[in-house]
Amino acid sequence: MPIAITRDVSPTLADCQLTHVARSPIDIERAQTQHRAYQRALASLGCRVLALEAEPDMPDAVFVEDVAVVLDDVAIMTRPGAASRRAEGASVAELLARYRPLRSIEAPGTLDGGDVLRVGHTLFVGQSGRSNADGIAQLAKLAGQSGYAVRAVPIRGCLHLKSAVTAVRDDTLLLQPAWVDAASFPGFTVIEVDPSEEHAANILRIGDSVVMPAGFPRTHQRLVDAGIDVVTVDVSELQKAEGATTCCSLVFAEAAA
Repeated sequence: MPIAITRDVSPTLADCQLTHVARSPIDIERAQTQHRAYQRALASLGCRVLALEAEPDMPDAVFVEDVAVVLDDVAIMTRPGAASRRAEGASVAELLARYRPLRSIEAPGTLDGGDVLRVGHTLFVGQSGRSNADGIAQLAKLAGQSGYAVRAVPIRGCLHLKSAVTAVRDDTLLLQPAWVDAASFPGFTVIEVDPSEEHAANILRIGDSVVMPAGFPRTHQRLVDAGIDVVTVDVSELQKAEGATTCCSLVFAEAAA
């Protein structure tokens, strides 16, 4: 059974970091309700959902994906590019240490987990404003010790690599061509998001299914037409905080390889 680490929504979510999304009012109660529905969706797909308590002093802490990269035999604690987010990792590390030995990205490196797309034993890493060359180099060294290859990928106009591209199968990607070039992923089948649905590429794969934000019906249909099983969840309030479905969990096999 896969583990899904989550963290409840902070009451200060409206004070979140924003880069490419205009600030708009966030209904905290609705965001909390949506997040609970997201957790239920993960459980319905076979995950054992572990929920950390909300962090009132850490507005972005619900986005647990950014503070760690979990591989088959090790977990690598990141050093988020936003200094205000670096305290978020401590409680996640405490929980992850039950399942994996821990390694860490050190200063001056920065790395956000949202920039790391794992497909098999390759880690594609976005060259973003949150993940610098030193952080990517450290990840390559640490992950290389476990047999993973790291490939840096240029992105533009979005926060993280997984804002622009995610894996829906081992050989198939969902991609926003305005933000990342398909040529960075040779050998993959690429499904492009519908041009009218700019933010539709960030979806979470769990087994043979994907968890997709509601509100992208045309891209949803493209996935269904490709034979992908799609579970939709409303995360509209979390999207106002520049989040989506990958950001809100760390999903991994319980036992280390």
